[in-house]
Amino acid sequence: MKFILLILFFSLVMFAYPVWRLGEWLQLPLVVLIVSTLLLFSSQFIARFVLRSHVNRATYLYRRAADFFLGMSPILLGLVLLVEITNLVANFSPQSLQTLGFGILAITFVAGLWGLSVAWKPDIVTVRLLSDKLGKPVRFVQISDVHIGSRTVRFLEKTMQRVEALKPDFLCITGDFIDQSGITEDKLASLKYFSGPIYYCIGNHERYEDLEDIVSRMESLGVEVLRNRSVTADGLQLIGVDDHEDPEQVAKVLPTIEVLKNAFSILLYHRPEGIEAAQAQGVDLKLSGHTHNGQIVPFNKAVSSRFKFTKGLYPFKGSYLYVNEGTGTWGPTLRLGTRSEITVFELTPTQLNRYG
Repeated sequence: MKFILLILFFSLVMFAYPVWRLGEWLQLPLVVLIVSTLLLFSSQFIARFVLRSHVNRATYLYRRAADFFLGMSPILLGLVLLVEITNLVANFSPQSLQTLGFGILAITFVAGLWGLSVAWKPDIVTVRLLSDKLGKPVRFVQISDVHIGSRTVRFLEKTMQRVEALKPDFLCITGDFIDQSGITEDKLASLKYFSGPIYYCIGNHERYEDLEDIVSRMESLGVEVLRNRSVTADGLQLIGVDDHEDPEQVAKVLPTIEVLKNAFSILLYHRPEGIEAAQAQGVDLKLSGHTHNGQIVPFNKAVSSRFKFTKGLYPFKGSYLYVNEGTGTWGPTLRLGTRSEITVFELTPTQLNRYG
């Protein structure tokens, strides 16, 4: 009951209020105003619950439109509140409020186009690290939170083309690769664009969907799915731990996997938690995602209150945690105040760096 009340309150504040006030300022007919407000107020409920099990072109477009409005709602709300507060002092005329209303629509539209373009083209972020455990330079790529389902097959194809063009030794995928049931193998076929090994750990969204089918499809495409186990390759150890809500998941699972002391070890775990346990077990580099860095301002503030580590590289007592901001997006295909990223890691032997 509390959850339902929270959703209703959120929808009233973020959706109904700004739409109603903007409609009043634009002098929309009452019927249009009521219908518009009700449709947008209920858009997330319809998209997330009523249409969840319906997969076709019409429902896909409706969900994308509802999510786009969700993404733009903080900007819309902020602009409406700004006019409301200013109006207390300036006492704008109806004509001035109408002009300001059109200005709010224009700013929101431009911001939406910008956020859409940022979401569609992830930045290439390069991270350089040294280690005396390496016998030769290593170059690999991490992608995370691609969210196929929310994102299209075309987005995955473009992402994999860019990954292949970087010519890494291998690719790591740190969870939330898929966020919808029934994503068939042919929709993931662009994974074959990559000519090297692919290592993958599951995220929370795979657990919410048809997890075992997802794992089966990934394995059939040649992906090495690391579920609470490790593999070794070219002097490296790659470890994967299954996602879990328990903040102590890494501390509980990692001791059951032997971390090799003479190999550079890379831990794939979706959430940016457990670096302390990973370092204690001898892990050199932990790769995570999950946070999206909030994806849209001001949600990054909420993410920062939940997670200590939200983006980028964090040294920790000789080990490192890297939190990818997300290659894709969840919900709105928008990025405002954050970035999508494909991360390139360049690992260099300490001795080679010293004398080379």
